[in-house]
Amino acid sequence: DELRPLVLMAHGGFFLGGSNDGLDVVSLCEDLSRMGYVTASFSYRLGIDNLFDFQTSFVEAVWRGVHDSRAAVRYFRKSVEMGNPYHIDPERIYLGGVSAGGFIAMHHAYVDEDSEIPTYIDESEPGLGGGLEGLSGNEGYSSEIDGVFNIAGALQTADFLLLGENEPLVSIHGTADETVPYAEGEIVFTGIPIIDVDGSSIVHAMADSVGVDNCLIAVEGAGHVPHIFDESYYDLTLSTVAGKLGEWACEGYVPVCGGYDYTAETSVSDASATLPLLFPNPASAQGRVFASFDARSEWTLVNALGAVVERGVAQAGDQVVWSGLAPGWYALRSAAGSQALVVQP
Repeated sequence: DELRPLVLMAHGGFFLGGSNDGLDVVSLCEDLSRMGYVTASFSYRLGIDNLFDFQTSFVEAVWRGVHDSRAAVRYFRKSVEMGNPYHIDPERIYLGGVSAGGFIAMHHAYVDEDSEIPTYIDESEPGLGGGLEGLSGNEGYSSEIDGVFNIAGALQTADFLLLGENEPLVSIHGTADETVPYAEGEIVFTGIPIIDVDGSSIVHAMADSVGVDNCLIAVEGAGHVPHIFDESYYDLTLSTVAGKLGEWACEGYVPVCGGYDYTAETSVSDASATLPLLFPNPASAQGRVFASFDARSEWTLVNALGAVVERGVAQAGDQVVWSGLAPGWYALRSAAGSQALVVQP
């Protein structure tokens, strides 16, 4: 019967793709739930509907996502009055996101006044009305959160922290991120600059200046959301988020910025499990990709959005072949670890 803190997560996908069952968020939710949190990955409306005015359409997509995240928070607060089936503590609700989801989480947290809504958003358009709270449902309940974590997201402007009450923030961001800038810079889509944003380093500098409790982990040389593809980055991401959540949610928890301390467990691994031979890499979208396994292994191929492309079981000596893969980044996960695959046009 103990009430638990709630962690809500928004997935990535450039507001064009991704889903609430993507690998960018589900593994984090599962591991946090094992630590005692109630976790939920929620869906939000996708789509950038005017390619001739990409900047406005991108901001509108962020705004729709914020409306939907507010509705998700209200849903769980409403559930408390409906018998509290999830056993959540409504005074300990935290919101996080990956990439596009990081945009949603931080704009949810730091856009506090109607005056901060961009003036070029036409709130009379379907799906954009309702002011700060939106019209996505569960009216009459608070959408306030108690802390926010951001994985490779950004704010349209860090000046949003100058108004209203500011929730504590933890971020983890690769310094070599070419999708969402670590500092100030442009969001670029298929080579086209879309909009200037303030990345994590600028947001946290502003947080320092206005006295907001915050923690930034800059991952030197890392690109965009590497925790999807690399276990060491995943461990750093999980421990950074869990460390700060523990501080916020638990009385007496020692404040920490970065990975929490833990005691390793002794384990035995199969020394014969080696990474499959993946070739050619980079590969061509017009060609085939081969993976040769020297031991029995369950494998999963995921794309850059964290969606599963294909999974299977290979026996020792098997060769798996893929053809017709769309250009982009992939990861082949197996018992031996994770490998990046690049498919070029």
